[in-house]
Amino acid sequence: MRSGLGSASCWVRMLYRLLFIAACSSSCAIAAPDEASFAKAQNFLRVYCKACHDGGNAVGGFRVDRIAAPASLSTEAQRWSKLNLRVRGREMPPKNAPAPSLEQMEEFTQWVEIALRTEACVTGAKPGPSVIRRLNRDEYSNTLRDLLDIHLDIAKALPVDGAGGEGFDNAAETLFLSPLHSEKYMDMAKFAMDFAAKEYKSKVKILIAKPGPGVSPAQAARTILTAFLPRAFRRPVTEEDVAPYLALFEAARKQGQPFEPAIFLTLRGVLVSPMFLYRSEPPNETGAAASVNQYALASRISYFLWGSMPDEFLFDAAAAGKLNDPAVVRTVVQRMLRNDRAMGFARSFVEQWLGTRDLMGDKAPDAKLFPEYIADEEIRSDIRLQPVLFFQEIFARDLSLLNFLDSKGTIGTSNLSKFFGVKLPVRANAAKQPQWVELPEGSHRGGLLGMPAVLTVSSYPYRTSPVLRGAWILDAILGTPPPPPPADVPALEEAKDGTAPKSMRERLTRHRDNVACASCHSRIDGLGFALENYDVLGRWREQDAGKPIDSSGELAGGVKFHGPDELKLALLEKKDLFLRNFTTKLLGFALGRGLTLADSCTVEQILEKLRENDYKTQTLVEAIILSAPFQWQASSLRAPPAVPFKQEKKQEKKRP
Repeated sequence: MRSGLGSASCWVRMLYRLLFIAACSSSCAIAAPDEASFAKAQNFLRVYCKACHDGGNAVGGFRVDRIAAPASLSTEAQRWSKLNLRVRGREMPPKNAPAPSLEQMEEFTQWVEIALRTEACVTGAKPGPSVIRRLNRDEYSNTLRDLLDIHLDIAKALPVDGAGGEGFDNAAETLFLSPLHSEKYMDMAKFAMDFAAKEYKSKVKILIAKPGPGVSPAQAARTILTAFLPRAFRRPVTEEDVAPYLALFEAARKQGQPFEPAIFLTLRGVLVSPMFLYRSEPPNETGAAASVNQYALASRISYFLWGSMPDEFLFDAAAAGKLNDPAVVRTVVQRMLRNDRAMGFARSFVEQWLGTRDLMGDKAPDAKLFPEYIADEEIRSDIRLQPVLFFQEIFARDLSLLNFLDSKGTIGTSNLSKFFGVKLPVRANAAKQPQWVELPEGSHRGGLLGMPAVLTVSSYPYRTSPVLRGAWILDAILGTPPPPPPADVPALEEAKDGTAPKSMRERLTRHRDNVACASCHSRIDGLGFALENYDVLGRWREQDAGKPIDSSGELAGGVKFHGPDELKLALLEKKDLFLRNFTTKLLGFALGRGLTLADSCTVEQILEKLRENDYKTQTLVEAIILSAPFQWQASSLRAPPAVPFKQEKKQEKKRP
C-alpha cells in the first residue's frame, strides 16, 4: 500500500479560512441565541445537572462550569453536543434524580441544537475529513458489474454492512475490513473473473490485446493492464501501479499457464487490491483547505448517484478539470439521474431512510394473519419497490421534494390498483409494469404516507400501531425523534376473554391514563391516529374491532386534523422540518460519513437554494455536489499535539 493511502485517512480538522465566508453571510443567518436564552439553559443545568457534575469530583469528569460561558458554544461544542444527546436520550438526569418534564427537556435540547448550529456558521462552511473507505457490499457488486460488464448479484454473498453516519451503510466509520471480508473478497474475485472469462461481451471488453506476430505475451498483458487498471482504481495509473501485476502475470506464465488463464489470474489480483476495494484520495498537505482531486471528485459523484464507479463521461470530465463547474455539474446530475444505474442510489437511500429494507426481515407481516401478502410475490415486490421507484421518478423529473409529503401522482401497477381498491390509470399493454400514474380524487394515496411499504414497516406484524406510526413520522419525516420509552413502560392492555373487543384508539386512551406515558404519547399518538384507516398492509378500512375509526389527531401547538389527507396538509405547514431532515440525510449519504457541527452551515446554505428554486430535487443534488464538504478537502497535516487526557484531568483538579 502506498504511503499516500495511509495519510489520506487522517481525521484532523483545520479551520476553513479561505472561502465561503461571504457566501454564508446570508444563507447561514440563523438568529443567534440571546443572553436570556443562554441564562435559561444554565438554569436547567444548575437544577438537573450541577449536583453530580460540579467541581473536581464531577461524575464522569464532566463539569458544568466548563460550559458556563457563551463562548463555550464554540470552544466546548463537543461537550455541549454529547450533553444534548444524553439529555434527549433520557440517560441524564439518572434514575431517581429530579428530572425535567418532557416540555422542559425538548425546549433545552432544541435550544442547544440551534445555538450550536448558529456558532458553527460563524466562520462559514467547512470541508470535512477525506477518509479512506471500503466499498460496501452493494458498491462492490455494482462496481464489478460495470467494470467487467457482467450482471450478477454478488452482494448477497458478502457480509452485511452495519449502518453508521446518518443511518446509512456507506458510512466510512463502519466499513472496516474483517478476516471474513478478506476471505469473501478472494472468493468473489475468483468467481467474477471465472464468469467474465466465459461471458463473450465481458471477455471482449477485457482482452483488448493478444500475443501475435510482433506482440509478445508480456506486451499484450501490459496493454490490457494499462487499460484495465485506471478503470479499476478509478484514476490514472503509473508504472509503479502496473509493475506488480506484470510480475504476477510473468509468475503465472513461468508456472506454465497459457496467456488467457494467466491474464485472468492477474486481474483477480487487481480485484483484491486496496486500490480497488477502497476509495482513497490523494492527501492534502498544503496546510489549508484545497479542492478535491478531480478523479476523486468523479468517484464521489459516481458513488453518490450510482453507487458504482465513474463511467467514461465522468472520467473525461475529470481529465478536463470540469467537475467544479456548476454548468457541468448540472449536466452531469441530469444525465446521471435519468440513467438506469440511478436505481442503485434510489434503492439504497430510500430503503434505509424509510426503514423499508426491514420488510424482508422482522417487519414482514404475520404469515398466518396476512396470507394474501405472503403468498403473492408480485404484490410483495410491487409494495417494496413503490417508494423506491417513486423517489427515482421525483428526482429524474426534477419535481418538488414536497411530493414526498403529498403528491398528485404515484407509482402504479395493476396489482397495486387491486390492492388499493382504487382504479389507477395504468397502461393496459404494460399493466403489471411499474409506471407513473395520476391519482384520482379521494384516493388517499399521495406521497409516502399512502404507500403500503411505509404503513407496514411502521406497524407490528400482527396489528397497526399509532405509536409506531407516529414515532416513524417524527423520526423519518420531521427529524425530531421522540425519546426512547422508559424501561418500566406498561404493556398495552389486551382484550380479556368474554369482553367486547376494543379499538386501537380505546386501548391507547386507557394506556395514556398512566401519567408516566401521557406526556410522550400526546406528541406521538395523534400523528398515528390519522393513519388508522390503513390496516397493517396499508389497505383502506372504515372500522376497527367493529367500530368506526376515529382518525382525528393534533400536533404539538394545537393544530388539529382528521385523517391522512389533513395530516399531510399539517405536515406541509411544517415543511422546513422535513426539508432540513431530508437535506441532512442526503448530505450524510452523499459524503458517506456522519455529519459534524461544522456541516450545519452547509445544510443551511443548501436549504436557502432550495427555497429559491421551488424545492426542486435536482437543485438539492447540485447544491450538495457543489458544497464545501463535497468539493473541498481539509488539510491532512497534523495539528499541534493536544494535552494528554490524564494530564488534562490533573489540571482540572487544580482548578477551584
